[in-house]
Order: sequence, then structure tokens, then C-alpha cells
Amino acid sequence: MPDSFEVEALVIRARTGDQAAWDRLVERYAPMLWSICRAYGLDRRDIDDVAQFVWMRAVEHLSRLRDPERLGSWLATTTKRECVRVRRARHKQDSAESPLDAATVADDRGDDVTRTLEEAELNAVLRAAFAELSPDCQRLLSLLLREVPYTEISSRLGMAVGSIGPTRSRCLARLRTNAALAALMRADTEVREGDSHV
Repeated sequence: MPDSFEVEALVIRARTGDQAAWDRLVERYAPMLWSICRAYGLDRRDIDDVAQFVWMRAVEHLSRLRDPERLGSWLATTTKRECVRVRRARHKQDSAESPLDAATVADDRGDDVTRTLEEAELNAVLRAAFAELSPDCQRLLSLLLREVPYTEISSRLGMAVGSIGPTRSRCLARLRTNAALAALMRADTEVREGDSHV
């Protein structure tokens, strides 16, 4: 069963109070939460606090999650925001720096970590979506990514040069229909739109 369908099934079961489904979701996503917290430089106590907060929010919001397969993106975004909040609070307690300097340092580091995590998540989803393409599409897109000239692609794949572009378009269209990739792209758009409204 593809990953997004498994997550969706677990979320639906967890909504009905299925403890085994909750346990599986926690088992699946706890390492991600921990990694995000560590990337933000939080200590064990803060990580435990952030994880508890995030899982409590998940319990509160699970029934309202429109796209259950996006639980991972929702958890990651919620964790990142809580990490930034905790870092700012700790820095205010522990530092004699001005609040503006502390916030700037936290934001800069948080932005770098967020970008790295988002890129890793996107790469994982892209690899999974790519694996679902036909072997012909995989070969064509792999050659195009390596910037192999069309004449060489034509020779290697036994394809007319004039059909490479249209075939590439069809392969990319199939890639975009992958549920996990589409969900991640929607989540990214929603986060960006939400950030622009703040």
C-alpha cells in the first residue's frame, strides 16, 4: 500500500479512537519530530515539551484535518513553529542580548533548518513518486536531469528527437498526479500563503 494511503488509513482509524493506529502514527512520526527539535538546537527537556505539545495539538485537530495523508506535513509545520517559540522563550530567559538580536538569531537558524528539512522531505516524496513512473518515463527524465543532449537521448532510447519534449511533458504530468507529492505541494502553498498573511 503506498505510503500516503497507509497514513490516511491510520488517521481515519485514529479518529475513531483506535489506539493501535495512534501508536503506529506516533511510532512513525516521533523520530521526525525529534529530528526537527534537535535541528533547532533544543535540549532533551525542551524536546519532550515540544513533542507533548505537538501530539496534544494533533489529538485536538485530527478530526479537522482535511487531507489525512498530509498529517506528516502538518506535524512538521507545527513542530517547527513550536521549536521557534520555545527557542525564543529560552533565549529571553538565558540571554542578556536584546530581544531583537535573539529573535533574529533564532529566525535565521530556524529558517535554514526549515529549508533543509523541507528539501529532505520533498526529495523523499519525489523519489517515491519517481519510482511509481513507468520505466520509460524514469529513463527519459533521468537523462534529461543529467542534461544529456536530445540527440543522444534519441539514440539511447530509440525515440525520435521531436517526441522527447511531448513525452517529457506527459511524464512530468504523471509525476504531478502523485498523491503524496500533490499533498506536499498544497501544504507548501498553504504555509507560504499563511506566512504572507501574518
